[in-house]
Amino acid sequence: MNIRSLTRGDGVVIGAAVVLFIASFLNLTSAPSCSGQFCPSVDAPNAWDSLSLLMSMYLAGIIGAVLVVVGRSLPQPKQVAGLDLAQFGVAFTVFAAWTAFWTIIDAHGSGAGMILGLIATLALAAAAVASPLVAALKAPLMGAPSPAAQQPYGYPGAAQPAGGYGYPGAQQPYGAQPGDPSLGGQPQAQAQPFGAQAPAPAADLNKDSQAQPAAAAPAGDFAPFWFAVPVARPLYAEDGSPTPIAELAPGTWYLAVDQRGPGLVAQTQDGRRGVLQDTTGIQRG
Repeated sequence: MNIRSLTRGDGVVIGAAVVLFIASFLNLTSAPSCSGQFCPSVDAPNAWDSLSLLMSMYLAGIIGAVLVVVGRSLPQPKQVAGLDLAQFGVAFTVFAAWTAFWTIIDAHGSGAGMILGLIATLALAAAAVASPLVAALKAPLMGAPSPAAQQPYGYPGAAQPAGGYGYPGAQQPYGAQPGDPSLGGQPQAQAQPFGAQAPAPAADLNKDSQAQPAAAAPAGDFAPFWFAVPVARPLYAEDGSPTPIAELAPGTWYLAVDQRGPGLVAQTQDGRRGVLQDTTGIQRG
């Protein structure tokens, strides 16, 4: 599951499910309007005292919320009988709201548990249905992580660069230039935007003879490189299937192994390969 793929609508679904769970412990009926020593003592039940109402309203709504959130968080939808988990979850939430509506109409004196349960199931069903349709609910619940500000050399408490999966950078000794032959290092290319050309080496003016022009690299030659995406983006199968096989998360380095038209053939941490169609704003390592 990718938590960053959750939307604001999913956040409303989670919040409504929590309220519905709390309402299951409150009284279903209101206390009778009676005072004095001759009034009978009434033990108001909650949803856990009525198995049929508990299953058809409260637990059905909570189960539906779980299915909706899990189904929309998976990189590849899981289908059961031709329907994915999110569609089953929406059906559960609508059924819970329908049960709550007719139960409170038929009840004689509804308590806090029934009223709060009705409000929660209506909000739950509305958010589950409208999340893929309303633009405000389709916005990401959690924004992309902002890059940490770099501290000057020797600053107390400055964070050291930690290499994650495939981190292309490596620490150099103080005062050494990247690719210094005296340290046994290899020349390293500076980070460039995707598609930028590397600067040509300067000509040596002390040589007696002019250097021969280097042969141009073939047009179809592709050199693998590491890159990171600014926001979460889907990775599609190489056979052109419209269903994503994975999702690239920001803050992680991935290996580009080939170029497919305007896109890149990327490899994930677990070895899966797919096509990244949107390469806008990627950071090249």
